[in-house]
Amino acid sequence: MKREDIRNVTVLGAGTMGREIGLLSAVCGYHVTMYDISEKSLETARRRQQGHLQMMNKTGYLAPAENEPVLARIQYTTDPAGAAREADLVSESVPETISVKEETYRQFSGLWPERTILTTNTSTLLPSMFAQATGRPEQFMALHFHPHIWISNVVDIMPHPGTDPGVVQTVTGFAVSIRQIPIPLHKESPGYVFNAMLVPLLNSALNLAANGVASPEDVDRAFMGVLKTKMGPMGIIDLIGLDTIYRVTKTNMELQGTHNKPQLQKLVGYVKAMVDAGRLGIKSGGGFYEYPNPAFSGPDFVG
Repeated sequence: MKREDIRNVTVLGAGTMGREIGLLSAVCGYHVTMYDISEKSLETARRRQQGHLQMMNKTGYLAPAENEPVLARIQYTTDPAGAAREADLVSESVPETISVKEETYRQFSGLWPERTILTTNTSTLLPSMFAQATGRPEQFMALHFHPHIWISNVVDIMPHPGTDPGVVQTVTGFAVSIRQIPIPLHKESPGYVFNAMLVPLLNSALNLAANGVASPEDVDRAFMGVLKTKMGPMGIIDLIGLDTIYRVTKTNMELQGTHNKPQLQKLVGYVKAMVDAGRLGIKSGGGFYEYPNPAFSGPDFVG
């Protein structure tokens, strides 16, 4: 399949990243099917996508007159067969655990048309870890986005050793067509490029807070005061979502075995306590900060 043959995009998982990928694909003219096992998640995605469109309108990214046609190109379903029927390209953003991803791909393996290309938006796993579960490893690779994807418009292009080079070329073309800057990886590498730099920073910040070295706010003050950024690592964690950070950290602990396990266990426990308390970050209205007006955005936060 060539890039021009892609007309229908199916997104598996209607969470933060899934709904952004689906929305931008629709903005760029593709017909999109949003799939999730939860009707509630789909309704939340629909509402959040409408809010994202208003954000795009305010910044001039999209004219208000385009909102209705964009939304008309998106459908929502909990039916696997319906989600798979017309898919030319799939973007998967289900929870960040190998078993969930494998189960999802196996559920869909007999439903896709032969032409369908499969991509994963995994942040920390390697596509080769679950390529066989897709049933078509040669048509599978990672296509990893960064939120908000119409602003942070860099996308990682990472095949596994069994990916057909033609599929890589087609997926790269698709990425360009939805206004992304493709960053090709020449071999599989955990965390891609940006995340490979970001994750150690976030872990360092969490370590400082979890071990009582400094408060989350002062961790951010140190970072923001030196680099003059608008947000620090704890604010970034709120943006990503503490539930996502929890799953990623827990997966890293499991993959690393005994290496650095006590410290990772402490981080997992620290983040899990916040998740259990419903402190998920921006998505829940509160994490390390309260939203929509977090303290770090105030004029006196750094001074």
